[in-house]
Amino acid sequence: MPDAEIIIVEGKKIKFSNPEKPLWPEAGIRKIDYLARMMELAPYILPHSQDRLLTSIRYPHGAGGESFYQKNAPEHTPEWVNTHTWNNVSYILLDSLPTLAWLVNLAALEFHTSFNTWQRENHPTAIVFDLDPSEGQRFEDVAEVALLVKETLDSLSITSFIKTSGATGLQIYIPVGGRYDYDKARRINTFFGSYFSQKHPDKITIERMIEKRGTRVYFDYLQMWQGKTIAMVYTPRATQQATVSMPIRWEELKKGVRPEDFTLNNALERLKKEGDLFAPLLEDRSQESLDSLLAYAEKVT
Repeated sequence: MPDAEIIIVEGKKIKFSNPEKPLWPEAGIRKIDYLARMMELAPYILPHSQDRLLTSIRYPHGAGGESFYQKNAPEHTPEWVNTHTWNNVSYILLDSLPTLAWLVNLAALEFHTSFNTWQRENHPTAIVFDLDPSEGQRFEDVAEVALLVKETLDSLSITSFIKTSGATGLQIYIPVGGRYDYDKARRINTFFGSYFSQKHPDKITIERMIEKRGTRVYFDYLQMWQGKTIAMVYTPRATQQATVSMPIRWEELKKGVRPEDFTLNNALERLKKEGDLFAPLLEDRSQESLDSLLAYAEKVT
């Protein structure tokens, strides 16, 4: 296969270079394989990415090599790639197959998106709890904390969804459909973070300084904010196994599911079987009212 060739995706011409380059050597995924996998996953990826500001992480030499964040659309961005400018940054909108293929060619191995859609820049579509292990902890520790959080949310009749980050953590989503602005969403997140860290002080911490966390799971209540991003659902990660951030059922977490169970090599099979477990988050009508909790949080903080 030549070093570069022209591929046509939905009528758009893309110069696809170094198709044989290993991007995930341990997983046996070359650049051309990556393209094929992402084209297969596109029907699941694009509905979640199309209206959000994209930050990609590019690995020119593949996973394990040097990387850099790409926020601003590069100078050579094709005119057919849609963008949205916010805070003087021209963000790419990952809203089409050609744009996805073009990003694959740039060796964008990870896709991180804003908590809000570009149409509602001050309103996140979900309240997100980002749970990460501290040094020396196992994924099982994060899973245990996530299930404790789930118990409390259930007791409050709050619907929640969970996904692996694709790396070492878990992320819990409460769909609110843009009901709250970032200030109110932060207040809710702060309340939950404080509550869980006080209820389970030996298991959960909101301490920002890594050296002070000990062996407690970090409940990151500050990440969900305007201009910040999170590894989007179904994004690949630059891990040895080419893991994918995958929605899971709470029952699966109880049974011991792990992040490495979901990779670029098996994600499509999983999705054909289970469907898009995060589809309800795309619907504004699927939103939780946290008004009474917000009122209480405003009273006590």
